[in-house]
Amino acid sequence: MKINSAVYTTSATDLRSCPAGRLPEFAFIGRSNVGKSSLINLLTLRHGLAKVSETPGKTQLINFFTINGAWSLVDLPGYGFAKVAKHKRADFNEAVADFLEKRESLRHTFVLIDSRLPPQKIDVAFLEWLATTDAEFSLVFTKADKQSAGKTGASVARFQREVIERLPRRPEIFISSATSKLGRKEILAHIGRLLD
Repeated sequence: MKINSAVYTTSATDLRSCPAGRLPEFAFIGRSNVGKSSLINLLTLRHGLAKVSETPGKTQLINFFTINGAWSLVDLPGYGFAKVAKHKRADFNEAVADFLEKRESLRHTFVLIDSRLPPQKIDVAFLEWLATTDAEFSLVFTKADKQSAGKTGASVARFQREVIERLPRRPEIFISSATSKLGRKEILAHIGRLLD
C-alpha cells in the first residue's frame, strides 16, 4: 500500500464526541512511551503527523487521521502506568474501552509492545481484557533497532510463551523500527488486506 495522503481530521475526548465513522478505522494503542507516535509517522511517512514526546502519556485524546481518503488511522491514548484491575472493565481509560468495545467502524487494532522489555503487567492485563471483547487485534513489537535481532527474537518468543499462548485467540505479530523502517510494508499490507 502506498500512502499518498495523511491528514489530521479531528480529536475526541470520548466515544460520543467521535466523528461519524464513514471510513474503516485502524486504531493504534500501547503503553506510554512505547513509540506509538514514531510508528504512526513511519507508516504515513509524515514526520510530525503524530506528536512525538519525551513525556509518557502525552496523547490524552482520541486522534483521527484520514489516509488516502479511504481509511482512518486512530491514535488512541496510551494506557499509562496506572494499575489495571484484571477483572474490571478496562479501568485504564473508559473512553478507550468504549471505543474498542462499541465503535462500529473500527476494523482492527494494533497493540504496541516494547520489544526490549520482558512482559509488562499492564500490557498483559490490557491484552487479557481486549481478548474478551469482539475487537480484532494484532501486536506490533517496537524499537527493534535498539537491540540485536537475536534479542528481539528472544523477547518476542518469550512474550508468545508467557502471554499470547494463554489468550483465547492468537493475534498476528509484527516487528517494527521507526529508524530502519522495519515492519512498515508488512503492517500496511495487513491493513490493505483488511480493506479488501
